[in-house]
Amino acid sequence: MNARLWRRWRKETPCVSPPDSEDRAQMDMEPSGNAMTEGEKANLIVRQIDRWIASMERLRLADYVRYVDDRKRLFWTSFFSGVARGVGMAVGFTILGAILIIVLQDLARHNLPLIGDMLAQIVSVVQKRLE
Repeated sequence: MNARLWRRWRKETPCVSPPDSEDRAQMDMEPSGNAMTEGEKANLIVRQIDRWIASMERLRLADYVRYVDDRKRLFWTSFFSGVARGVGMAVGFTILGAILIIVLQDLARHNLPLIGDMLAQIVSVVQKRLE
């Protein structure tokens, strides 16, 4: 593959990474100092393409496209993940609210001057609203 074809090939495939530096060095010169033949350069390119194909297979892009195309499965997956997220938030808020109430009750029991007065005011406002 001559240099012009190599540059053109690189421009037409922008979504993939360029060949490794060792592959590029091998394409330019053999370790013995002789220029590589076209067949050896083609073998290096095939090897790099095989690496790219293997990395694309590891991405499991085809499985993702099949998942997105199946609207029923996508709907139910999104629905159940939303329900689980909502239940998780409700449980988490309940636990944090219970901890906050326990801490405030403990502070009120100790009759701290500033916090105790503030809590007493809040309780009196709530009682007036209930009447």
